[in-house]
Parts: sequence; C-alpha cells; structure tokens
Amino acid sequence: MDLHLSEEQQLTQQTARDFARREILPKAAEIDANHRYPEELVRQLADLGFLGMAVPQEYGGAGLDTLSYVLAMEEISAGCASTGVIMSVNNSLVCDPLLKFGNEAQKKEFLLPLAAGQKLGCFALSEPEAGSDAAAQKTVARRDGDHYIIEGVKNFITNGPQADICVLITMHAPEKRHRGITAFILPMDLPGVRCGPPEHKLGIAGSGTCQIFFEECRVPVSLRLGQEGEGFKVAMATLDGGRIGIAAQALGIARAALDAAVEYSKERKTFGKPICAHQAIQFMLANMATDLDAARLLTWRAAWLKDQDLRYSKESAMAKLMAAEVATRVTKDAVQVFGGYGYMKEYPVERHFRDAKITEIYEGTSEIQRLVIAGAILKD
Repeated sequence: MDLHLSEEQQLTQQTARDFARREILPKAAEIDANHRYPEELVRQLADLGFLGMAVPQEYGGAGLDTLSYVLAMEEISAGCASTGVIMSVNNSLVCDPLLKFGNEAQKKEFLLPLAAGQKLGCFALSEPEAGSDAAAQKTVARRDGDHYIIEGVKNFITNGPQADICVLITMHAPEKRHRGITAFILPMDLPGVRCGPPEHKLGIAGSGTCQIFFEECRVPVSLRLGQEGEGFKVAMATLDGGRIGIAAQALGIARAALDAAVEYSKERKTFGKPICAHQAIQFMLANMATDLDAARLLTWRAAWLKDQDLRYSKESAMAKLMAAEVATRVTKDAVQVFGGYGYMKEYPVERHFRDAKITEIYEGTSEIQRLVIAGAILKD
C-alpha cells in the first residue's frame, strides 16, 4: 500500500476541507442546537459530487476511489458529524449495494439520481427486535404473483424522514433464517410506506432518524435487489463498506476535537503559563494524536483493500472498531482539556463528545466488530 496520496486524492481532500471550513463549520452548532436537517448543505454536497463518490460517472457518480471517499468523509465530519453521516449513508449503504447487486435497469432508474444527489437514500435493516442479530428479521415479504406484499417495522433509520429511496432488507422464508432474507429497492412514496416521527438523539442531531412502517405495501418483483434469499449477502456486503464510511466519520469527529483541544491548550493559562506547557496536558494530547493516526491508517488500509477488490471484512471491522473507540476517547479527553468550559455548549467539544458515541453503535456495535474480527482470525 502506497501511503502517498495521488494528486486527485489530494484535490478531493482539499476541496472537502475548504467546503467544510467555509460552509459547514459556521452552521454546525446551530444545526445541532435546533436538530435541523441541513438541506442546503446536502444540496451543495451533491453539487460537489460527494453523494456518489465511488460510483462510475456513467451512473451519475464522481468515479473516485474509496480512499478519496474516506478523505472527504473525514473532512465533512470534522465540520459537522450530522452532515457526514447523511453523506455516508447515501454513498455506502445505498449507492454501493445498488452498484454491486443492481441490474442495469435498476442502476439507470435508481442509482443515477442517487449518485448525482437528485435523490436521497436510506438503508433499512434494523428492527425493534433485530439489531445486532441481523438474521432475526420480522419484516416479511410475501410473494403474490408479480409483486411482493411487505409488512413490518424498521428501526433507527438514518435519512429515513428525508429519503426518496430505501434499500430494504426483509424476510421471505423465516424457516431458512439468513438464507430466507431478500433485499428490495423501495421508492418511499409507494402506498403502504409510512415514516414515524423523527427520533430525539444524544448526538448527530441534524441527521433525520425514524422508524419506517410497511403496511400491505405491494412491491413489484422488478424492485427486488438480487435474487430471493440473497438479502443477507447484500446486507453484510453493504455493512462491510459502510463501516469504512463510519470509521472515516469517527476520524473527523476525533480530529475536530483534537484540533480544538490543541488550540485551547495554547490559549488557556494556569500557574502563569499556557496549559500546553504542563506535562499532563502534553501526554494527553500525544495520546490523542497517536490514537487518531493509528485509526486513520487502519481506515486507509480497509479503503485500499476495497479499491483492490480484495477481501476487507476483517479490516473494515478493525477500522470501525478502532476509529469509533478512539473518537470516544479523544472527545472525552478534549472535554477534560477544556475543563469546565468543555461542558458548556459555547465550545464545540461537548458536541463532538455527544456525536462520537454513536460511531460505536450504528452499522455494527463495537462488540459485533470484535466478533467479526475474531471469526476471521480463527479461520486463518
């Protein structure tokens, strides 16, 4: 793996950084405080080509590699984690499975507008009783001639309130467990699809999250993603890529917190000198920076493996595990560096602290990542 970024990757990184600093960062606190969906920022992300970054240009995307996506995700998330996860879901959990498993007609009808940012997508796997146990689906798809009739409830769906298109995971043969799961591409305006009220969350308050209810929803067979019984494969492959995106989001959150802590430590004085002159603060900052770089290298490796079309399930799990736990530690320590001010909403580190926690939970908890990693190394 070459750690030297190409000119195209550097340009992508700089474009994302400039946009985040100019457009996103000045609005981040207000978005969080008002739980406001940043519609205008999402439109601008679309204009930059950031909503379908790894999708070929023929399907409306930017035609970039996964590492470019990771670089952009870190920058956008450093500005606002809510905006970052909106971008991550559309790229990793919606465009990616459509590119991998969709047929040509599905790509032209759905992938093109999603990658171009004309439509927004969501990914519906979790349920009230099916989170980490993804095979315990209760949402049922029953075949009825040229249609499926879908009944059930999906939980904690990011982008749900705003989404136009849903990649939906259902159970069509419960007795087969994971082999009885089938995926669909579902327009959210189909009769029988209803979103619940937006959830009130600890962090990422600007991203919409809700339950989605399916009541006698008739879906044409042409909207099935892959074959019957391939839904678990679709879901797991999608989450492998999604974990890279969330790892990059965690990097952005952690980096923003570290940058704020470093700047504050140079300004705040105690005992007659800046607190960065105290060894206790220096050690804390050193640990934060080292952990962040380690997590970034794991994330870049997973992205590189994906770009080489090599297996990366274990590596993406390692990247997400490390980056998420680093984000939680770094943001906690950043609050500590700020002292009492770190607990105040006047400063950004309390927002980073709240935003970081979800990265240890969604798209597979840290405990699930450890199971994935252990399963992989025990097979070797």
